[in-house]
Amino acid sequence: MNDITTFVFDVDGVLTDGSVFVSNEGEMLRTMNIRDGYALKSAVDAGYNVCIISGGSNEGVRVRLRNLGITDIHLGTPDKVATFDEYTDIYSIKPEQVLYMGDDIPDYHVMKLVGLPTCPQDASPEIKSISNYISHKNGGKGAVRDVIEQVMKVQGKWMDNFDGKHD
Repeated sequence: MNDITTFVFDVDGVLTDGSVFVSNEGEMLRTMNIRDGYALKSAVDAGYNVCIISGGSNEGVRVRLRNLGITDIHLGTPDKVATFDEYTDIYSIKPEQVLYMGDDIPDYHVMKLVGLPTCPQDASPEIKSISNYISHKNGGKGAVRDVIEQVMKVQGKWMDNFDGKHD
C-alpha cells in the first residue's frame, strides 16, 4: 500500500451495490454510498490519481463523480484493459502503483495487470481468487471507502485535509 499513487474503480458492484432501479420512463437509477464519495473526494484532494473504468454508461453517475472532483471517467468502456493501458500511458503511471477494485468477470484481465487488485466482499469467486485484498464491505456499501482509507492511513495522508467544516 505504500507505493499506491492511483485508484481505479469499476462502478456497478463496486461504487454501487449492483442494483438498478428502472423508472417508468426506462431510466436506470443507481445508488452510491456517501462515505465512498467522501473517501473519493479525500483521495482527489490529497493528490492521488483517481480513475473510473466501467462498461456501463449512465450520465447521472458521471455527474456524481465529476462533483467529487474526478476527471478521468471512462463509461461505456468495452475493453477495460485498453482503457487502463491508455490511462496509465497518458499519466506515466506504473501498473504496480495502481489499486484497482473490481467485482466481476469484466474486471478480471485488468486486475491481473495492477499492483494491488482488490474487490468488495460480495465480488464473484473468480475476482476474489485474484484479489490481494477483499474488503469486509460489500460493493456500494463502503468497500471503496475501506480501501482508500487504508491506503491513505498507511501513507499518513488520511484526514490531512480535514478542516472540520464539512460533514
